[in-house]
Amino acid sequence: MSLSLDFLTLPLLVAASLVFISVLAGVLSTRMGFSFLLVFLVVGTLAGVDGPGGLVFDDFRLSFWVGNVALAVILLDGGLRTDFSTFRTGLKPSILLATIGVVVCTGITGAAAYWLLDLSWPLALLVGAIVGSTDAAAVFSLLKSSGVKLNERVAATLEIESGMNDPMAVYLTLTFITVALTAQGVAGAVAGPTALDVLLSLLQQFGWGAALGMGSGFALAELLKRLGRGVDGGGGIRALLVVSAGLTVFAGTTWLGGSGFLAVYAMGVITGNMARRQVRAALSAMDGYAWLSQAGMFLLLGLLVTPTGLLRTLWPALGVSLALMLVARPLSVWLCLAPLHFNAREITFISWVGLRGAVPIVLAVFPVMAGVQGAQTFFNVAFVVVLTSLLLQGSTIAWSARRLGVSLPDPGDAAQARLVYGDFVLDAGTSMDNLCAFYGLPLPADASQDLATWLRSELQRPPVVGDSTLLGQAEVSVREMAGERITRVGIRLG
Repeated sequence: MSLSLDFLTLPLLVAASLVFISVLAGVLSTRMGFSFLLVFLVVGTLAGVDGPGGLVFDDFRLSFWVGNVALAVILLDGGLRTDFSTFRTGLKPSILLATIGVVVCTGITGAAAYWLLDLSWPLALLVGAIVGSTDAAAVFSLLKSSGVKLNERVAATLEIESGMNDPMAVYLTLTFITVALTAQGVAGAVAGPTALDVLLSLLQQFGWGAALGMGSGFALAELLKRLGRGVDGGGGIRALLVVSAGLTVFAGTTWLGGSGFLAVYAMGVITGNMARRQVRAALSAMDGYAWLSQAGMFLLLGLLVTPTGLLRTLWPALGVSLALMLVARPLSVWLCLAPLHFNAREITFISWVGLRGAVPIVLAVFPVMAGVQGAQTFFNVAFVVVLTSLLLQGSTIAWSARRLGVSLPDPGDAAQARLVYGDFVLDAGTSMDNLCAFYGLPLPADASQDLATWLRSELQRPPVVGDSTLLGQAEVSVREMAGERITRVGIRLG
């Protein structure tokens, strides 16, 4: 009697083949402007029970586990690549978007779900919470693959927001699950949370997440420095050390009642900046871990979907998706960023690139596992929202960035630089009275100040390359910076 290895070889054959097909299809699809992540999701769906593959897969617990681990790895990788300098322009708007923005998105999208899906208010707001946050995996990968260089303010805001808004979405989802179970009279459900319960839980989530993430980040950075060259292995050993530490912090923080997502992202940011030289060698391997996490997560989530069930709620779900993309996200971004003096083009672009990815689908597994009645509908809605976001928003990032003028020219492209900054280049130390006399422009109130000082006061926000304002009939723009100091300015007349 021989031992059969079918239990090993058949699942391995299926899994490896799906990843191979997805990557190959992704390489070809990116040439047409489609996202790798979209391909993984579609391949998983086609391999599922209603597709040509016919695979029966309904293990929500495994998908939930894989999804959370994968998101932790992706957030850690994104944090390691986030430079402290980006917080100069991106921290304040990102915090607003990750908190107030998510709440506003949840409310407006929940109202759309209440009307379109004929749900009770607790269930409708649960739908809004599930799809209320942008996705780190989608934002990090699609901004990188879009081929456009965004101005620092826009890029920093999008990246930091996507790394910080998951805790609020998780918190709102768990809160509305509790409310929904109470309303449905599920046995064992606790009473609905009071306002004090909500506040204390929020403080616990963010407090533990921030404290443990920052503390572990400093500790890991110091450890990497002390290990020095003794841990070299082409960066692979360092990456394995960092990933295992990140997952430990994620699990420990979640176990203590904090936000594991916030903790692992904060840990990545601190470690990546405090031990920059040691981390740099591991980034290539970390990129591989992040891509493997994305592939596995999107394939599993695609396998969970049954298109025949999806069709029953397709049109209402599309309505919820459009309400999110065209109403909820733009309004929440405007409310958060307009007081910070973001211009209309930046607000429009950040609104459009509110990408939804794996996070809403992972969050949609929460009510399924909690036993909320009608939870499969939430999963179907989340899938439609993600699919439309990756298809419509993800494939138009480069086009919309150029159309709205938030992309910067390549350093060697002189012709494009002239189109963006104008034909004339001046030293930022030029006095305003000399500048206005030479070009025949109106004098500002304080003509003795230099061009950099005047430009900074006119912008009313931390300047970045690409910022511009008007001086009479001339457009004056920031062309070069050294740290926080404007060094060269471009002028377009007429």
